[in-house]
Amino acid sequence: MRLKVEDIELGYGENTVVKGLSFALDAGEIGCLLGASGCGKTTALRAIAGFEPLRRGLIQIDGRKMSTPNKRLAPEHRGVGMVFQDHALFPHLTVEDNVAFGIRRLKPAQRRAKVRELLRMTGLEGYQARYPHELSGGQQQRVALARALAPEPAVLLMDEPFSNLDAGLRRQMGDDIRTMLKARGTATLLVTHDQQEAFALADRIGLMHGGRLLQWDSPYLLYHRPICRYVAAFTGRGSYIRAQAEHGTLSHALGQSSLPEEMPISGASELELLIRPDDIRPDPNGPRARIVARQFQGADILYRLELATGEQVGALFPSHDNYPEGESIGIVLDAQHLVLFDPRESAAIESSA
Repeated sequence: MRLKVEDIELGYGENTVVKGLSFALDAGEIGCLLGASGCGKTTALRAIAGFEPLRRGLIQIDGRKMSTPNKRLAPEHRGVGMVFQDHALFPHLTVEDNVAFGIRRLKPAQRRAKVRELLRMTGLEGYQARYPHELSGGQQQRVALARALAPEPAVLLMDEPFSNLDAGLRRQMGDDIRTMLKARGTATLLVTHDQQEAFALADRIGLMHGGRLLQWDSPYLLYHRPICRYVAAFTGRGSYIRAQAEHGTLSHALGQSSLPEEMPISGASELELLIRPDDIRPDPNGPRARIVARQFQGADILYRLELATGEQVGALFPSHDNYPEGESIGIVLDAQHLVLFDPRESAAIESSA
């Protein structure tokens, strides 16, 4: 395992910022710590980089102990690269010199060859003589990434790497950087508050709240199988409708669903069913729902639908299915996974549909 974080605790004075954080990343895997401001994700990243001491736990890279409560290896000896939110480029150095900064120990010919390779990989060929102020935000981000990758770090850390870029450039940079990191086999950990950014880049995402890791999972499972209401709300739009479970059947305003045998429900239970907008599709033979509001999003339209029970759900249909507000349409529940909550509890009762 390239990076292993085991039960770490971090804090300042009497304030505990990170509690019992554990996860692991292998070579070539991209992980993300996702969460709102103040959840502890950046503090955890700084601890992995070597800037924060541990109160408890262990951080290992390639099986070597980097941090324990009694010992902390200096950042420059960890084999870790870091890309900062503000790029942190040297304004008085050219692009070439910025990229070469961490590999000055190499012979000049080797250094030039590596810089050329990284500039080609990051799409910056021909920019080597420019200074940071002569570059766009996206180009500066690429220089920062090339500089971090030049020493061939075992682990690359990225702190809110796209927060200063506009939405279109953020998507483009995310695609390009994921392809690049996968090609190099670099284990990467980024922190962000943007769930779309996390979904686009990461193989594994850890959602943090109040200093704790609530769920560490693939983007697909984090979205479709959230373990609690907070995870469900943070990772995307969702609505809840009342559901009655009895004798292996779940009854709700959208009809009935079979409960798999492994779903831990016994007897009659009053539950709430999580409905994602992509869990509903149009069906002329399905239960009727009235369109209360609609939001055109280009390829899709997000509808707010009122069911016969008065409950409301979101539904995302292709924009070719163009229905006006006030119209009554037939719909069907088409969820691949059932996620149920006991109204008295936060934790989910999950299973495949």
